[in-house]
Amino acid sequence: MKRIYKGLITLFFISMYAVSFAQQERTITFEVAGNCAMCKQRIEKAAKINGVSQAIWNTRDGLATVVFNPDITSDRNIKQAIADAGHDTDEVRAEQEVYETLHECCLYDRLGEEKADDQEATHHDHEHIIRGVVVQENNRGDLTPIAGVNVRWLENPTTQIQSNGEGVFDIKHQSGAKHLVVSYSGMQPDTIEVKNLHEILVIRAKDNILGEVVVSRRQRTAYVDKLNANRVETITARELFKAACCDLSESFETNASVDVVASDAVTGAKQVQLLGLSGIYTQLTVENLPGPRGFASPLGLNSMAGPWIEAIQISKGMGSVANGFESMSGQINVELKKPSQTDRLYFNAYANNMGRTDVNLNLAQKLNDKWSVGLLLHDNFMYNKNMNFSNNGYRDMPVGNTFSGINRWHYEDGKGLIAQFGIKYLSDDRTGGEIDFDKKTDRLTTNHYGLGFDIDRVEGFAKIGYVFPSNKLRSIGLQLSGSHFRQNSFFGLTTYDNEQNSGYANLLYQDVIGNVQHKYRAGLSVSYDKYNENILQHVFDRTETVSGAFLEYTYTPNEKFDAVLGLRQDYNSIYGWFTTPRAVLRYAPGSTTTFRLSTGRGQRTANIFAENLGIFASSRAIDYGQLAHQNGTAYGLKPEVSWNTGFTVDQDFRLFGRESGISLELFHNNFQNQVIIDWENPRAVSFYNLDGKSYSNSLQAEFRVMPLPHFETRLAYRLLDVKTDYREGRLQKPLTAKHRGFLNMAYNLHSGWSFDYTLNVVGEKRLPSTADNPTAYQLASYSDAYVTMNAQISKSFGAEKNFTIYLGGENLTNFYQKNPILAFEEPFGNHFDTNLLWGPITGRMFYTGVRYTIK
Repeated sequence: MKRIYKGLITLFFISMYAVSFAQQERTITFEVAGNCAMCKQRIEKAAKINGVSQAIWNTRDGLATVVFNPDITSDRNIKQAIADAGHDTDEVRAEQEVYETLHECCLYDRLGEEKADDQEATHHDHEHIIRGVVVQENNRGDLTPIAGVNVRWLENPTTQIQSNGEGVFDIKHQSGAKHLVVSYSGMQPDTIEVKNLHEILVIRAKDNILGEVVVSRRQRTAYVDKLNANRVETITARELFKAACCDLSESFETNASVDVVASDAVTGAKQVQLLGLSGIYTQLTVENLPGPRGFASPLGLNSMAGPWIEAIQISKGMGSVANGFESMSGQINVELKKPSQTDRLYFNAYANNMGRTDVNLNLAQKLNDKWSVGLLLHDNFMYNKNMNFSNNGYRDMPVGNTFSGINRWHYEDGKGLIAQFGIKYLSDDRTGGEIDFDKKTDRLTTNHYGLGFDIDRVEGFAKIGYVFPSNKLRSIGLQLSGSHFRQNSFFGLTTYDNEQNSGYANLLYQDVIGNVQHKYRAGLSVSYDKYNENILQHVFDRTETVSGAFLEYTYTPNEKFDAVLGLRQDYNSIYGWFTTPRAVLRYAPGSTTTFRLSTGRGQRTANIFAENLGIFASSRAIDYGQLAHQNGTAYGLKPEVSWNTGFTVDQDFRLFGRESGISLELFHNNFQNQVIIDWENPRAVSFYNLDGKSYSNSLQAEFRVMPLPHFETRLAYRLLDVKTDYREGRLQKPLTAKHRGFLNMAYNLHSGWSFDYTLNVVGEKRLPSTADNPTAYQLASYSDAYVTMNAQISKSFGAEKNFTIYLGGENLTNFYQKNPILAFEEPFGNHFDTNLLWGPITGRMFYTGVRYTIK
C-alpha cells in the first residue's frame, strides 16, 4: 500500500511541476443555422476562440457541441464569434450584411423570424418558391455543390429547372404538387416529398445515389451531450419554464430520471432520489463547488430558486475525481445565471390557491469591459396554516418565510485571467404541526403538537482561473468556498439544534501530453467541516478534515472514442487513508449511436440525525447509548462506501420526418458498507453498520419523438430493485416504488403560446413494518399505486416575447394519502409517526404567475 501512495504522490508532483490547474471544462450544445460542409467548416473555425478545446457542428441536426473552459470564455462569446462569421445561433443573430456574403449554398433560413400560422402546414395548395441545394459527399464526409441537376414536379413533368453553379435551385410550387423528382447524369434519381414549403431542401449525392438530407435546427430543452465521456443530461432554463419551478426541489417535475419526494408528513423537507437511492448519495454541486451538504442538505433543495438556474446537469453513476469522492449514485450540478451573460432584469411572481407566494428578482449589470455584477433574490411566503387535505388537524406544509439571495461578481481581463466571487445568504423561519398550534404559547408543551425551524446559512465563494498565453491548452484554477450553517428547531417536546462551519479549496491544473488526444488534469483539494449537534441533553461534536490529491487522464483518439481514467488519494482525519478509482468509456460507432460504460468507488460520512429529521417528529425511541458521544467520531459508525457500475446506450433516428431517439440505462450500486436506518420496529429507529449486502439495480428506458411540428413527447419507464440486509433479514427498501412510468408532452407556437403536460404513474411501495403496533395502528405491507398529472399553459407577449403569463395545475388527479400521520390524535402517545409518507400529502393545486425580462 505504501508503494501505491508513493507512486501516486510522485505522479502528482510530476504533473504539478509546471504549476496547477483550471476549472473543469464545460460542454454545451446549442442551435446554429447552416446547410452544408462549407457551413460546417466556417462554424467550427469561428467557434474555436481562445478557451475552446473542441467544436463540432452536426449538419444532420444543426446542433453545435463545444467544449470550453468557462474560466477563459463563455458560451455567449462563442455564439457571438459564430454569428460574426455569418451564422445565426439560438441567442445571437448574424448581421444581415455578413449573412448576405455567404456562399449561395450556405444561405440558410434565418433563425428567430416570425412565421405565419400556415408555415408549418403540410398542404401544398398555394403558390410558393421552393429553394434547395444539391451537394456531393465524398468519403471524408465533405460536401461540394453540384451544378446541372434536373429538378421537376412529379405531378407536372412539363416544368423542369436545373441547379446553378452553386448547386442551388428555385422551382415554383404548383397547386396540388407534393413530390419533386431530382435526377443527374450517372446517378440514381430520387423522388422527394415536400413536407414544408418554407424550408430549404438539402439533397445529397453519395455513392452515385441522390437522396434528401433533412436538416433540423431545433435545440431540445433537455438533451444529452454526445461528446462528453460521462452521460450528462442537461436541463435548460427553457425546460424549467414547463412548470412553475419556484425552487430547485421543483425543477425535476418534467424529468424522468430524478424523483423528488417529501421526507415526512410535517417538516416540508424534500429529497431527490437517483437510481433508487436517497439524495444523500447524490453529490449536489453549484457550478462545480459544493452545494448544500452536511446539516444543510435536508432543506437545501428549497434554498435555490428556480429562476436563478441557467441549467441543471444530471450525471448518473460515477463523476470525475476532480469533483471529489462523495458521488455514489450520481451528481447534480446546478449552473446559475452569470452576470456577464444573463438578462439585465428578470422578474417572476407566483401564487397558488393554497396560499403560497414566491417573488424573484434577478439583476445584472456590465460595469465595463472587465467587470460585471449580478444580484439574485428569492422570497417565499406561506401563511395558510389551515391547508389540511387529510382532515387530521395538521398543517400539510409548515408556514412562514424563506428568503435567499446571491451577490456575485465577474472579472475578465481579456488576457487569460478570469475571476468570479460572491456571497450567498439564506434565512428560513417556518412553523408546522397542528393547525391550532401557537408557537408563542404552545412551544415545548403538550397543549398542541408543533414543530419549528429557524435556519441561517451564509456562504462565500471564489473561482480564479488563468490560461497561459504561450499555450492555450494549459491552465490553472483555484476554487474556494466557506460557509456557516445554524439551525434551531423543535419537534413536540424535543429540541434539536445544530451548527456547521465548512471550508473547501480545490487547486486544479490541466494540460495536454503532446496533442489534444492525450489530456490530463491534476489537483489538490481540502475540505473542512466542524459539526455540533445538541439533541435534548445529548451532544455530538466532531471535526472532519479531508485532504487529497487526484489525477485524471483522458484519451481521445477521435470523435468516436473517449477513455477517462481517474484516481484520488485522500486522508480523512477520522477514518484515515482511502483510494477512489474511477473509469469511463464512450464509444460512438456512428453519429447517431453512443455507448458508455462507467465504474468507480464513492465514499461519504453519514449525518444520521440531520439527514433524517422526521425521526424527531415521531414517538420512536432512539438508543443514544449505542452511538459514540465523544468528540472526533461520527457517531461511532463507519464511512459509507459503494461501487457503482453503469452502461448506457443512446440512439438517435428520424420519425415522422423529425428527430427522435431512444435511450437505455442500466446501473448497479453495491455497498461495501452502509449506515442502515432501520424503521422496521414501529416503536424505535436504529442506526448500525451494514452486516451483509445492500444494493440497487436500476433500469430506465426513454423514448422521445416529435409526432407533429413543435410538439415534443417523451415517454419513460423505470424499474428499481433496491434491497438491504437488515437485522430482520433482506428487505426491499421501504417507501421506494419498484415501477414508475412517465410521460411529458410540450407544444410550442411561434405566437408565444406554450402547452405542457406531465403524467407520472408510481407503483406500490413497501411500508416499514407496523405489525407490533395495536391493530388500530397497523398498516398494510404495501401502499397503493397512484397517478399524478401536471399541466401548464403560458403566453408570451411583445416583440421580444419578454412578458409571459402562465397558469397551471399540479396533481390534477387529486390523489393524496388519506392517512399520512399514524396516531395523529395522540401526538404525545407511543405510536405517533410522521415517517410513513408514501404518496402526495396535498391534493389538486392551481397556480398562476408572470415573468418579465429586460435583455
